Amino acid sequence: MEFDFLTPIDTDLLIDIKNLSSQHLSSKVVFHTEDDFPDISKINIAIVGVPENRGAGENATTSDLSFIRKELYNLFPGNWSKIIADLGDILPGNSKEDTYFALQKVVSKLVKNKIIPIIIGGSQDLTYAIYRGYDDLEQMVNLVSIDNKFDLGKQQETISSESYFSKIIVDEPNNLFNYSNIGFQTYYNSQEEIDLMEKLFFDAYRLGEICNNLSISEPVFRDADLVSIDLNSVKSSDSGNLNNYQPNGFNGKEICSLSRYAGISDKVSSFGVFNHFSAKQESPLIAQIIWYFIEGVHYRSNEYPFGSKDNYIKYTVPLDDEDIVFYKSNKTERWWIEIPFFTNSHNKLKKNTLLPCTHDDYLAACNQEFPERWWKAQRKSII
Repeated sequence: MEFDFLTPIDTDLLIDIKNLSSQHLSSKVVFHTEDDFPDISKINIAIVGVPENRGAGENATTSDLSFIRKELYNLFPGNWSKIIADLGDILPGNSKEDTYFALQKVVSKLVKNKIIPIIIGGSQDLTYAIYRGYDDLEQMVNLVSIDNKFDLGKQQETISSESYFSKIIVDEPNNLFNYSNIGFQTYYNSQEEIDLMEKLFFDAYRLGEICNNLSISEPVFRDADLVSIDLNSVKSSDSGNLNNYQPNGFNGKEICSLSRYAGISDKVSSFGVFNHFSAKQESPLIAQIIWYFIEGVHYRSNEYPFGSKDNYIKYTVPLDDEDIVFYKSNKTERWWIEIPFFTNSHNKLKKNTLLPCTHDDYLAACNQEFPERWWKAQRKSII
């Protein structure tokens, strides 16, 4: 029933795509057509278009996803073993809420079947619907947004691409465990919003901080369930966005590297690209962002969930009145830090969980400095 919301690929577009050579990505993808729907038991990654832009305001243009599909399927795949399907589009409903409902049901069905949905929006408020798709999975959700804003909006605003995150924080059931913003630009966010991020122990990384060292974002993605990209986080000279000019932001190489980090994460189970309104100009970059995410998925190391510790080196660092424990993978040389948390309301039953971190976090601990991500995670386990 959930897939009844999906409309097949346009016939003329499908003809153009099928006319590409057998070496192109198009030949490796199973398409939803007028006559056939892909067997979801045989796919690993599902591409879903959602041309819903009402959340971007009255002046938003209609998303023409055909440009993105042409660019994507005209690329050459890597040595990939994952089965990819294009399930078509969820067309805008009578209201935004109708579209949210349809997307929520589709995402829930796919994630339950261990299929990674790649959502091509549409405005970024669709992230809210993807997040709600995890409701039936009975799990807490870690959301990572690559965005120049926090999208908190004003309390009285209806949900939009610039206020959807407030709805995620407030609405029940509240399944959000952590939120991380990658690439925010300070002048687009009020001091009150920045202070709120700190108060809620969320992670926010400025654009300059990430551009100076992209690798610090890798552990953030490693702990994410849902990754949402706002194309406004990319500077217009690289994205081709002529409708909403952005003088600063990530360049094309950087946004593709971040997308690959998201794909490599064993934990990421849904991915979306939103707020692209110069469809033809932005489509080459969007196609490459998706390509790099799929490339990352192919090279996942399957280190999550953290199983036997035989393949990890344990490091114990004495710090003040307690020991901080780190683990380093022999396979990928990636690092984790052990976080204590409490499992009942009286904070008496103490257990440990593992949080992705960097080698620099380990070095900071050796210099008697508490890693910031450790501190925030521990604070969350107490309150």
